[in-house]
Amino acid sequence: MTPVDRLVIALAQINSTVGDIAGNVARLRKARAEAARFGADVVMFSELFLSGYPPEDLVLKTAFQDACRRACEEIARDTADEGPAILVGLPWGEDGSCFNAYALLDQGRIEAVKFKVDLPNYGVFDEKRVFAPGPMPGPIAFRGVRIGVPICEDIWGPEPVECLSETGGEILLVPNGSPYWRGKTEERLAVAQARVSESHLPLIYLNQFGGQDDLVFDGASFALNADGSQAFQLPAFAETVAKTVWERRDGTWVCTEGPQAPREDGDAADYQACVLGLRDYVGKNGFPGVVLGLSGGVDSALCAAIAVDALGADRVHCVMLPYRFTSAESLADAKACAEALKVRYDLLPIAPAVEGIEAVLASFFAETQRDVTEENIQSRVRGTLLMAVSNKFGSMLVTTGNKSEMSVGYATIYGDMNGGFNPIKDLYKTEVFRLAHLRNHWKPKGALGPGGIVVPPNVITKPPTAELRENQTDQDSLPPYAILDAILEGLIEHDLSVTDLVAVGHDSETVKKIERLLYLAEYKRRQSAPGVKVTKKNFGRDRRYPIVNRFRDIS
Repeated sequence: MTPVDRLVIALAQINSTVGDIAGNVARLRKARAEAARFGADVVMFSELFLSGYPPEDLVLKTAFQDACRRACEEIARDTADEGPAILVGLPWGEDGSCFNAYALLDQGRIEAVKFKVDLPNYGVFDEKRVFAPGPMPGPIAFRGVRIGVPICEDIWGPEPVECLSETGGEILLVPNGSPYWRGKTEERLAVAQARVSESHLPLIYLNQFGGQDDLVFDGASFALNADGSQAFQLPAFAETVAKTVWERRDGTWVCTEGPQAPREDGDAADYQACVLGLRDYVGKNGFPGVVLGLSGGVDSALCAAIAVDALGADRVHCVMLPYRFTSAESLADAKACAEALKVRYDLLPIAPAVEGIEAVLASFFAETQRDVTEENIQSRVRGTLLMAVSNKFGSMLVTTGNKSEMSVGYATIYGDMNGGFNPIKDLYKTEVFRLAHLRNHWKPKGALGPGGIVVPPNVITKPPTAELRENQTDQDSLPPYAILDAILEGLIEHDLSVTDLVAVGHDSETVKKIERLLYLAEYKRRQSAPGVKVTKKNFGRDRRYPIVNRFRDIS
């Protein structure tokens, strides 16, 4: 075939759903039709798009592998219409093994299939459990152009790209399922720059978009020219089918047309990740909406704002469940928050239930002093009532505990931990305050909530309290959150020792206390709702500690 000197490559940064093969095919066809309208030669989809990513152990079912293969064969036949070719990811069963594959579909058939070489097995990734590694890849011939398709992790080390370069590859088209965490944009860019510098080949990095359980895929796809300059940048946290134009100049492919969206990171990106994660968890699981307890505190207020931005006010129901320790200030703040967000807001006093349970237990507790047991009854009554509302009306209960609380066990199992999903589970308390302040001065593109002040300023400035006894504040039993969060970040995110943390100025006994609480709360975290990953090391996929654990750092 005579080599071409111009390619229009469409990038489908769109939202697939794990297991929804028919739905993913429909989304693919819609994106291909859009690409055809602007004259694309090929439309590129993300890693494992047909199955959804990550499929985890679902991919071990041969029936699932077969269904994905049939879908691939079906859409391959579509390409007989002389429209755009398709590059798409799917699990590929062959000779008793399953591969993470990427297929070129053109001229009505499957023209080529390439397998992922480097299978990640760290952090949130567990691909060696379910996939076999493929051989070192060579390029695919497409209309006279030799295209390399290293798959995601294949560009995080040099060998696969080196192989593609040495076997005549001219341009790298990299499909990815790269989940979001804070700072990930810079990591991806650095890796891509290293491969371009080594190979002297241009590189297109197409990333998945959407939420899947506790993972969020932010898109933010981009490309680099062979000289390392940015070719284009797609938006983060948005679906798009983008047109990019590439021309061969002096034997090298150069991007001459493509979108240039701003890069996003930091608190604004974290907030959008929480919104996207909740939106897709609710939508993909088929819930009509959500319900949450609105306490007058910052955690529930931020969760309410995230829920409204994700789903719209008409799909969010807030309930205040006061008891005799609930202050007038909290009642006023909760109501003000609900009014600002324009959500349904109901009062459900819990005194009859709490006092009824205490009456049942009175003979058992007659010779004891009131303590955290009675405090937890209040929390468990609230959790039971909110679950009843969820069961009756079908809305999913959002739980609202932050990472600081989940770290040290400052949460009541079967009480305020009740719920189906937690959008702020991976945000420390200090970050919750920052995001609440940010949302009052900024509204992300595509958010369904109102602009302006949505978290009452008093909610952000008043001392945090669970209000389970008179004049209670969180700092009665915890160090100030600025100190607590710094210690926790050291212990969790960086695996620092007590000695390390004391060396940077923290009190030794305080650090030892926090470490002890962190280990003791593991059993609670194992029973907690999933929540959006925004840090590099979240609880669950990233940090897997034993529940039975007697180790303590006594250094």
